[in-house]
Amino acid sequence: MFPLVSQRVNAERIVVLGWPRAILMQLAHPLVAAGVADHSSFRTSRVTAVKRLHYTIRAMLALTFGDDQGRRTALEGIRTIHRRVNGTLRHATGIFPAGTRYSAEDPDLVLWVHATLLETLPLVYGLLVGPMTPGERDAYCAEAAPVAIDLGARPADVPRTWTETSNYLARMYAAGAIAVGRDGMDLQAAVLSPLGAIAAPAAWMNRLLTVGLLPSPIRAQYGWTWSDRDARSFRGLTTAIRAGRRLAPAPVALWPEARRVSSRT
Repeated sequence: MFPLVSQRVNAERIVVLGWPRAILMQLAHPLVAAGVADHSSFRTSRVTAVKRLHYTIRAMLALTFGDDQGRRTALEGIRTIHRRVNGTLRHATGIFPAGTRYSAEDPDLVLWVHATLLETLPLVYGLLVGPMTPGERDAYCAEAAPVAIDLGARPADVPRTWTETSNYLARMYAAGAIAVGRDGMDLQAAVLSPLGAIAAPAAWMNRLLTVGLLPSPIRAQYGWTWSDRDARSFRGLTTAIRAGRRLAPAPVALWPEARRVSSRT
């Protein structure tokens, strides 16, 4: 159906359900969290949250399925945002003292954000759509690498395989660079319940799925517990979502941009 593994994964609307997990992983890095806290209003405005999601989806689709011009436009839009995001860390967190400078153009922060998506999206695809082989996971990492490089990551640092991605994440944890601080704690509610009380059932599902997908050390840093009852609810929810996906026709399951590429190939 699709010539690239990354297109097959990113074609699925349902994979968006994993983005809150990736965002909370990103916010577990104190400097990323500081940049979002200082330069984003999505936690105070529901409209802004919806617009941000819409923009992110459009950028992802352009980078995955667009032509060269669409890809260049999407990359420049992201770079424009990144150029505005810089400042200093207000509160000492983990290995970072107060006053540490941050920039969204920092290659190390670009790499961390990229790696959280490399881990999350195949994870969610495998859970809710269908299994991926080790070779397909490696291909996904290799196909995604140029985007990270175009956004400023050092080419030598960008993982090209699933093992390289896992090893990078392990090094970040071992170094103490991933520590949920005040900014991350303040932002988590906006990630787990972006529409507030007006969408309580959706917020419950989003919270259960997101918290269940997080690595247990990160989950604990955010202050969440995970009981046997939570695990059963998580299995029930993911089973139901997976069953719904099997029954969904392509116009429901896949983004229009993906369907156009699929029809051509």
